[in-house]
Amino acid sequence: MPKPAASQGPIWIPAPDRVGAGMALMTAAMLAAPGIDALAKLATAEATPPQIGLARFVVQAVLLAPLMLLGRRLLLPSASELGLHAARGALMGVATVLFFTALTRMAVADAIAIFFVEPMILTLLSALILREQVGWRRYAACLVGFGGALLIIQPKFQDFGWLAAAPVGAAFCFALYLILTRRAAQRSDPISIQFWAGLFGALTVGAAIAAGGLAGSATFRLAPVSDATLLLLFGVGACATVSHLAIVAAFARAPASVLAPFQYLEILSATALGFLIFGDFPDALTWVGIAIITGSGLVIVHRERLAEKRARAQARLSSTASR
Repeated sequence: MPKPAASQGPIWIPAPDRVGAGMALMTAAMLAAPGIDALAKLATAEATPPQIGLARFVVQAVLLAPLMLLGRRLLLPSASELGLHAARGALMGVATVLFFTALTRMAVADAIAIFFVEPMILTLLSALILREQVGWRRYAACLVGFGGALLIIQPKFQDFGWLAAAPVGAAFCFALYLILTRRAAQRSDPISIQFWAGLFGALTVGAAIAAGGLAGSATFRLAPVSDATLLLLFGVGACATVSHLAIVAAFARAPASVLAPFQYLEILSATALGFLIFGDFPDALTWVGIAIITGSGLVIVHRERLAEKRARAQARLSSTASR
């Protein structure tokens, strides 16, 4: 979550016990998050990827609606805020459908490993769109991270074609979604942010399915499913909602620079889950790519942490000088 700037008040320094709780929540969320993808991959036996995405967002919106009512949050935001939420929901909808489409043929661990170029994309977009200062070391780490992703993607092209690049498209959309979320977080509380993302994500994917049905698309349609698959679709939405709320709760208790490295636990848990359920295990070249992507991401996290420390030190000096 965004930290207050020096001009907005004191720098947020959470208590150690809160930081520990945040780390525990983030660990639990990252270990559970691949469950979303495993359930989605199981559901692709009957359901289409857009149908799974629609279920994911509908369940999220329905589960969060009571919390919105209890907190009296279910008030229409302003036109500008509504547009921001709509853009976020649309980006999340596209990212989800792209990723679930990749899961129809790719292993969960492979898809997630490629998706983890997202921090590199976010770093570049933050420099281009938000005009954030990014040093050469972070640019170099981004370049190396993309190289690691290519190591995983290139052999997959022979089997899957352009489907192997779908996680990259999902990562790009998700990075844009995070940039807009930074702005939304300044105006809305976390429950509202997740509710509106679910609602507009459902509307986006639902509109795509309706258009695909009119066009006779074999992909963008609602396929008949069994009761077992309906349970899987509900599980996708419930697991996504719980894991995202855990992430929000973690960031409310600990700085982003502390929690960011924990995201890479998701690759390990995805590998374990993929092996236990589907018998998939990454080959040697994929592990090299995973190591490169993870290492590059951790370099970016480290450089951002140093930049945050410098900003804090400068803020303290400014605060002291103004007394």
